[in-house]
Amino acid sequence: MNRLIHSTSPYLRQHKDNPVDWQEWGEEAFAEARRRDVPILLSVGYAACHWCHVMAHESFEDAHVASYVNEHFVCIKVDREERPDVDAVYMEATQAMTGHGGWPMTCFLTPAGEPFFCGTYFPPDDRGGMPSFLRVCASIADAWSKRRDELQSAGADVVQQLAERAAVPPPASLGIPATALDSAVEVLAGEYDDTNGGFGGAPKFPPSMVLEFLLRQHARTGNPRALRMVESTCERMARGGIYDQLAGGFARYSVDAQWVVPHFEKMLYDNALLARVYAHWWRATGASLARRIALETCDWMLAELLTSEGGFASALDADSEGEEGKFYVWSPDEVGPAAAAMFNVTREGTFEHGRSVLQLLRDPDDETAYAAERARLLEMRATRVRPGRDDKVVTAWNGLAIAALADVGVLFDRDDLIAAATRCAALLADVHVVESDGEARLLRVSRDGRPGTPVGVLEDHADLAEGLLALHQATGERRWLDLAGRLLDSAVAHFADGNGGYYDTADDAERLVRRPQDPTDNATPSGLAALAGALVTYAALTGSGSHRDVAERALGAAAPLVGRFPRYAGWAAATGEALAAGPLEVAVVDAPDLARIARRTTSPGAVVVTAGESPLLADRPAGAAYVCRGFVCDAPTADPAELSRRLGVAVAS
Repeated sequence: MNRLIHSTSPYLRQHKDNPVDWQEWGEEAFAEARRRDVPILLSVGYAACHWCHVMAHESFEDAHVASYVNEHFVCIKVDREERPDVDAVYMEATQAMTGHGGWPMTCFLTPAGEPFFCGTYFPPDDRGGMPSFLRVCASIADAWSKRRDELQSAGADVVQQLAERAAVPPPASLGIPATALDSAVEVLAGEYDDTNGGFGGAPKFPPSMVLEFLLRQHARTGNPRALRMVESTCERMARGGIYDQLAGGFARYSVDAQWVVPHFEKMLYDNALLARVYAHWWRATGASLARRIALETCDWMLAELLTSEGGFASALDADSEGEEGKFYVWSPDEVGPAAAAMFNVTREGTFEHGRSVLQLLRDPDDETAYAAERARLLEMRATRVRPGRDDKVVTAWNGLAIAALADVGVLFDRDDLIAAATRCAALLADVHVVESDGEARLLRVSRDGRPGTPVGVLEDHADLAEGLLALHQATGERRWLDLAGRLLDSAVAHFADGNGGYYDTADDAERLVRRPQDPTDNATPSGLAALAGALVTYAALTGSGSHRDVAERALGAAAPLVGRFPRYAGWAAATGEALAAGPLEVAVVDAPDLARIARRTTSPGAVVVTAGESPLLADRPAGAAYVCRGFVCDAPTADPAELSRRLGVAVAS
């Protein structure tokens, strides 16, 4: 076994038996590279990454390859989910050098950490124009021996160029103008797939943050195009193979433009974000499909990702028994004629070897028969070898899960979901929060209830605050509001760049060759946008003008992205909609019927409190609802019809 045996990361532990002498990222590895005077081989991936497993099997498990790289390099393995800061720096270098990125990521660094050659997957033999991994390693080793000065100069030049490219100018304005938000819808409409839903072509990813923006845009402006894009995309995803038609839960992405064949890994963050989107779609329209998918997705999270400590595991693998998707695909003979017709399982198949990914292209005519077939196939599937689970608990993604469970639980009267969100929040507060000098700081991960060593990045502080604020609204517990405020204050103090924007790492975090800063959304909201969103919500719940001011400055840094590239700034745009709408502050005191109406409001970013210790409830007489904006309130009302009118809620129930 190599030194990864001591790691808490499931991904790193997958490589503990490799003959490659892997080490974790840290000063010890860099000191060894300096002592041995050799370059560093950096391999970055994650546990649910299919091609990471492929490259490991082909190259890292090969004794001959391992002997060569152990002799000529110090080998470092990084879990990108534990160290998003390391991943961000070297992914930027990889994209700059190659024009694309992805995982596994393979980089060669000087002992100072400067990248001079980067790539992604390399095959075991020369193939399709790609050199073999061993050929690449031999070329690098030869160049280090004979032309080291060139490599070191190239590495320093790469770092300099990345620093120049990363310079973020001060924001030109506060917030995001409403005209930019409206223009963003037009840009999105031009990139929208009218036939299949979603944006762009294959591969196609669930556009969670963009969908939330479009729902809020429709709520503020009534723009029918915005709602149509949401409804079509959500329906096509829910009926396609990207959604697990038996157990619920969304896969990472679709390899085609029609949402038919997914890349089968299932991530916590996708499902948390999508559960919230579907719940908000239901809130806007009452669509039965939206309700079903929101609830099934939350139930899947509890069934498949909940850990014994109350947190949520990161992901399920795409593979089982060494084959991608084997757990999920079917032949007509396996499912039988009734299920084949119901779930579009054909002789030709939609996947490999005549097998199909299940789809539900229309609602079943017979709900009883549908439920029976679904239960039968689930029972059959339970006998198969299950995909592996990455059971580390990531702070940011658990924050997103808390927000989803709290929102869905409140909207659909599911106290068990709110209880699960509360238990998760308690775990993070006990294990992930570090008290230091009166501040609340965060660790990135835990596993089996034990904290890991990586420190939290900006998205951890922002997304956990977002989840705690949603939980405060669901439960009324003051501790969640207070902890969210402390996390936000720490983020503002330690991640700000001085120009209104934010770095992704703290000012006292480990120094990398570049301090990463990326205002664009990726699979999750950018740290900057997530921080701005949580600050707006906190300001609405507490009346803190200073927190709102900070949010507006942060959004100003993202405003150019919203107008030009809204697909990569959906969460910033959604937060801009909240500011454009107020957001509304709704307090309901001891009036359950009014509380149900208040929770149905679609006003962008509205905060709703109905019980407990909230500043919005202080000194208000019982039996009425109070609708406020900027802590300036309309007259209280006890009339359900009047409250529905004020909030734009069509269904007063």
